[in-house]
Amino acid sequence: MTALLTTNLGATPLIGRGKVRDLYAVGDALLLVATDRISAFDHVLATGIPGKGKILTQISLFWFDLLKDVVPNHLITAKVEEFPAALQPYAEQLRDRSMLVRRAKMFPVECVARGYLAGSGWKEYVTSRTVCGIPLPEGLEDGSRLPEPVFTPATKSQDGAHDENISFEATEKLLGAGVAAELRRLTLAIYRKAAAHAEAQGLILADTKFEFGTLPDGIVLADEVLTPDSSRFWEAAQWKPGGAQPSFDKQFVRDYLESIRWNKQAPAPTLPAEVAERTLAKYLEAFRRLTGRELTL
Repeated sequence: MTALLTTNLGATPLIGRGKVRDLYAVGDALLLVATDRISAFDHVLATGIPGKGKILTQISLFWFDLLKDVVPNHLITAKVEEFPAALQPYAEQLRDRSMLVRRAKMFPVECVARGYLAGSGWKEYVTSRTVCGIPLPEGLEDGSRLPEPVFTPATKSQDGAHDENISFEATEKLLGAGVAAELRRLTLAIYRKAAAHAEAQGLILADTKFEFGTLPDGIVLADEVLTPDSSRFWEAAQWKPGGAQPSFDKQFVRDYLESIRWNKQAPAPTLPAEVAERTLAKYLEAFRRLTGRELTL
């Protein structure tokens, strides 16, 4: 199986390429296509993970359906047969890895929910005993469960650099108090429902980030949702605070890049086949555990 690293849909206008997704304009709608690109340390690597884009898309579709009673989403259809006629010549390229969605006006904030202390949250806690300015108890460790889930927004990076954590007060200034409060409510409601589902499958949802937009009929959940690219899923049976936890994401990739002492500057290196294969296996396992289904790539 060959990794799909870039898409070309002929006359369909390309709006942009992100680290993973290619975005096209399709009339009044948008087409999100998840490629097999993989990024680490803010760089897209030269090697893709064959089938990764399909796995991400199918996980997002699972969650959109499970969460529809909590928040509406922007999905029109993910069935290629229902896409406009102009896209039909590209059906095999698009199958299982694309979503036709409504064009929402996106909020310029990443809505992050944390139930456990990890990543940038842990780094801030070490220096100030806070996360995004929210005071936390003394004595927590890397990987500790928080007393209750917290909303820790971040500004969206426009240039591929790291997103920057901001306070809720800064979010209110950006969006207005009412919108900020509603995004916090939705973020935590989604997190709690998703974490409970993951827990039933023997997984911990440590943290995750959502993107929301607005349509004439209100706020919608958009982009991808609760995939290993946007969330930390840990094996509950192996959870042990005090250090980094084994996770269902691109940890094999990060570990390899650290082992070769890459300077984290372009161009990004290629990956050995074994690292790509182990990473794909982890993504597939996440899909199976979360959805209870098998996925044929």
